[in-house]
Amino acid sequence: MWDKFKDFMLNDFFVTGDPLILGAQVSIALTLVAIIFTLTFFKKWRWLWTEWLTSVDHKKIGIMYIIASLLMLFRGGVDALLMRTQLAMPELDFLVPEHYNQIFTTHGVIMILFMAMPLMFGLFNIVVPLMIGARDVAYPYLNSLSFWMFFFGAMLFNVSFIIGGSPDAGWLAYPPLSELSGSPSVGQDFYIWGIQISGIGSLATGINFVVTILKMRAPGMKLMQMPMFVWSVLSSCITIMFAFPILTVTLFLLFIDRYLGAHFFTLDGGGNPMMYINLIWMWGHPEVYIVVLPAFGIFSEVVATFSKKKLFGYKSMVFALMSISFFSFFTWAHHFFTMGSGANVNAFFAVTTMLIAIPTGVKIFNWLFTMFRGKLSFPTPMLWTIAFIPCFIVGGMTGVLLSVAPADFQFHNSYFLIAHFHQVLIGGVVFGYFAGLYYWWPKMFGFRLHEGLGKWAFWLWNIGFYICFMPQYALGLMGMTRRFNAYDFDMGWQPLNVLSTVGAFIMGLAFIFQVWQIAHSIKFFNKEKSGDAWDGRTLEWSIPSPAPLYNFARLPVVTDTDDWWEKKERARNGVKDAPEIIAAETAPLEPIHMPRNSGIPFIMSVCWFVAGFGFVWDWKWMWIPGMLGVIACLLARSFTYNTDYYIPVDEIKRTEAAAGGAR
Repeated sequence: MWDKFKDFMLNDFFVTGDPLILGAQVSIALTLVAIIFTLTFFKKWRWLWTEWLTSVDHKKIGIMYIIASLLMLFRGGVDALLMRTQLAMPELDFLVPEHYNQIFTTHGVIMILFMAMPLMFGLFNIVVPLMIGARDVAYPYLNSLSFWMFFFGAMLFNVSFIIGGSPDAGWLAYPPLSELSGSPSVGQDFYIWGIQISGIGSLATGINFVVTILKMRAPGMKLMQMPMFVWSVLSSCITIMFAFPILTVTLFLLFIDRYLGAHFFTLDGGGNPMMYINLIWMWGHPEVYIVVLPAFGIFSEVVATFSKKKLFGYKSMVFALMSISFFSFFTWAHHFFTMGSGANVNAFFAVTTMLIAIPTGVKIFNWLFTMFRGKLSFPTPMLWTIAFIPCFIVGGMTGVLLSVAPADFQFHNSYFLIAHFHQVLIGGVVFGYFAGLYYWWPKMFGFRLHEGLGKWAFWLWNIGFYICFMPQYALGLMGMTRRFNAYDFDMGWQPLNVLSTVGAFIMGLAFIFQVWQIAHSIKFFNKEKSGDAWDGRTLEWSIPSPAPLYNFARLPVVTDTDDWWEKKERARNGVKDAPEIIAAETAPLEPIHMPRNSGIPFIMSVCWFVAGFGFVWDWKWMWIPGMLGVIACLLARSFTYNTDYYIPVDEIKRTEAAAGGAR
């Protein structure tokens, strides 16, 4: 009995035999010990539970999303550097093929679902309620549950790195590679349940923010007076609501194939792998726009703020965002023009792909015309925005090339496609969210980031990016296809691969500069006292930094687009506010209704983690108690009546006095 258990633990449960993974296991263990020791030594366990793990405050939830996403950026970035090291030289034996396939798979999943998505949700949480003049999101309890479902789903996926083995069927898990015949190990099950649990949280977040934006805007704020970032969030969340159920159903069908022996996606049982590919890209291509649309909103806010002008073409920007959300569901088949769909199908999806480029191009002109004759300044957020424009133009142009079905037969699965994908996702999404982080950092934490170190990071990121990915266009045209872990000396690919690898390590150095920048800024703490760090235009800059628990002591009354900017302009010109605004600002303070913290979302998500782990290993003794725990948490929430409280006026006055007063 003991020998069987020992054999299972060493050969099946724990990943052994790879020195890189062994080093990761040791570092993870040491990090956990250090965290536990620190919390115990400084007696911070209660603080962690009451202030963070049970919090329903949208601002704290946003910060936890951002911390998690930066950790995932580190993990996914290390995966990328390992792959580039393997490909730097021909016939290199740095990574064995199995380990390379695992890293190839986890890199894509982590960067899209566990880095870009939580970074996006973090900015949603921190900024949107402040921008629309709300005191919280529509469903604070659901918001907490969404985060913890994402977090424990991500942890379930990541634990496969050291337990059971990572998935190796590619980041979209095409059958038959992802079926039992192609992936008999538990890695693919970690993939399914990690994404499923996380995806439930993502879908709930999308629903939550659609309701928040439509129902909780400040008095007077019409839809066509909302900040452009709020519009971008609305378009992204509507897309989430329609796209993520497709992913949930698709992965559930794959799980039934693996767990119950069904044949939805296997030819030998009457199924069809192409059905999976259609379904996964019905989610996958809208997912690209889900993560990039909020970046467009960030650029709109940054450009208007640092040009000291209203955004050019507000209505056309709204139309562009919403039309992209709509058309994103009609372009998925351009990912497999070579799969034999037929000329008519290929032509339809080629046209829709070209069509969606039109509203995308409109926004570029809107930003350029906003900057035209503006009073420009160039702090770090503006630098990231300007760097995005040429990068995204190149990504868009190569995307149009890929949308031409006959040309795609040459480009398909080549490094030309890899370069295009990263050009759009890094140049659009990552640059956009970095711009947003730098822009709203003073509002989140009440202090500024060091500009000098930020500019070093900016230039290293951009230089490294172009050195890394421009050669990959040429490699693709030279015939190098993706998913290779080695190539021969006589292919002629070595010089460009070495150059690409150097660029990847420069981007890694840029990330180190960003970590240094944050640490340096925390140490020297350049406090942001005004609450209006950039002389901003929207409502979040009208309150102290960081925002108090209740956000607004008195709900603002909105009369204009860029209402905070217009109010400051009236004050500078000696023009009095409208009577309704004066009445709202001078009204007596009243107790503020707020949601009460709850530990149920955290506990329920732990139960989901336990159930998912049990499903992975087919341990009924684990997944049955896990699911019973989920049901128990749902019942506990149903019978919880003390879910809210009121902040008394005296406490509001003390908070406002300490922060310098409401604006």
